[in-house]
Amino acid sequence: MIVDWGHAWPTITAAFLASIVEFVEALTVVLAVGTVRGWAGALIGTGGALALLLAIVVVFGPALTRIPLDEVQLVVGALLLLFGMRWLRKAVLRAAGILALHDEDIAYAKETETLSRLARVRGHWDSVAIATAFKITMLEGLEVIFIVIAVGAGGVGLLVPASVGALAALVLVAAMGVVVHRPLSAVPENTLKFIVGILLSAFGTFWVGEGLGLGWPGQDWSILGLTLGFLLFALLGVRLCRREAALRTSVSY
Repeated sequence: MIVDWGHAWPTITAAFLASIVEFVEALTVVLAVGTVRGWAGALIGTGGALALLLAIVVVFGPALTRIPLDEVQLVVGALLLLFGMRWLRKAVLRAAGILALHDEDIAYAKETETLSRLARVRGHWDSVAIATAFKITMLEGLEVIFIVIAVGAGGVGLLVPASVGALAALVLVAAMGVVVHRPLSAVPENTLKFIVGILLSAFGTFWVGEGLGLGWPGQDWSILGLTLGFLLFALLGVRLCRREAALRTSVSY
């Protein structure tokens, strides 16, 4: 399979940024499990989930190549557009101050408090630790797989660059977690979610158009135009939401 790496940069970027968000959220919970319940359970649960995710990719990945490209683009594009718009909506509301910003330190504190309350059986495998680490890794990992498939659905060979972007994100987040050994609260996660919401929405719109047989001007470069369009739409949404929130506040007083 020949990969045109010169035109694969949008796919790599989208998969990398989206995967970072998912992996950072998973890392926060895994660190909480390891700190409170012990690293054996945390690593067993995480490793088991990663092994299962790899098996899913190996078993079902080749089947994607046998599906007609137009059908993949249309279906996956529609799902990606809905997925991206959901992220973008929350990001806009957070940027406008209507929803609270996501804070990994707060999430870590809540998770450690919850885990500390649960009884632990000595001398046995910690099923709570294993199940918690397994669940969060599977949940975030499945979302990463969906994102990789979605952003790589635009053409032959794009699944490889998308996978490279996701793998790079996994290695980076894991390495940072090992080094700092604490939640990656310094990562601008809310800003990343804003950017990723825009990128996924742009990719979803592009793939839906491709699936419907729409000839995009400039072909892949249209993704850049769609990205700028969604950016302007999102910034306008933030401004309108802030104005609406200010009006409601003034009326309440």
